[in-house]
Amino acid sequence: MAENHPSPPSRGNGPPQGAGTSPGREGPDGAAFPEGVPCWVDVQLSDVEAGERFYGGLFGWDFETAYGSSAWALLGGAPVAALAPKRDGRMPTVWTVYFATPDALTLTGRIRAAGGQVVVPPTPVDTLGTVALAADPEGAVFGLWQAGALAGFGKRHEPGSFTWAELYARDTTAANAFYTGLFHDALFGPGAVPDFGRAPILSVFPAEMPSHFLVHFGIADGEAALGAVARLGGRVQVPPFDTSYGRVAVVTDDQGASFALLQR
Repeated sequence: MAENHPSPPSRGNGPPQGAGTSPGREGPDGAAFPEGVPCWVDVQLSDVEAGERFYGGLFGWDFETAYGSSAWALLGGAPVAALAPKRDGRMPTVWTVYFATPDALTLTGRIRAAGGQVVVPPTPVDTLGTVALAADPEGAVFGLWQAGALAGFGKRHEPGSFTWAELYARDTTAANAFYTGLFHDALFGPGAVPDFGRAPILSVFPAEMPSHFLVHFGIADGEAALGAVARLGGRVQVPPFDTSYGRVAVVTDDQGASFALLQR
């Protein structure tokens, strides 16, 4: 499958609900995340304790209790994700990627103006920051995070942590226009090293699959990781295939949440 970053337009698109400790405002590279950079991921689960067993066994994560039954996932003591209980059984079991923004209210206005929807308006999360959920014109859902005390990932781009997010879209031309309008600098600005791209749905998934973001976690050994997924009760949704950003397999956990394993 060929991966493509959204093309620049011609001239003339939450973090955990509190926790016992805060990793501080800075991201893993020593600075707050610029707008448009993926800065957090979380998963909505029916059973968070079962999720801890699955992801702890797969990635070696430890866990720290957050609000209620939510949990921060820690890798080497640094936060890398959150596991949250579904408030309503009708909610999807799904991983969500959050993009950094210095002003969630302004960005949600730009999302509406570009043809997207605001699913959850900007909402403060104690002193940690402000969270929002949005959908692009094809319905792919993504999050926004305006940093307060929490910038986002304490680690990324290494085994067991967020490494990439791929948007699988029906209309890639429309996706290019929407996301470059929102996040041009993160994708094409000076020194930009994008952490997300897009591809047509049919390159990997059946035609009936809706547009969606797929969160990728880094792994060191693809065969061992797939073996662990099966041993822990998950399944392989799409066998390993090569992309321009690494070798990918799409899997589901033992509760049905899809994500990808990325070996570089």
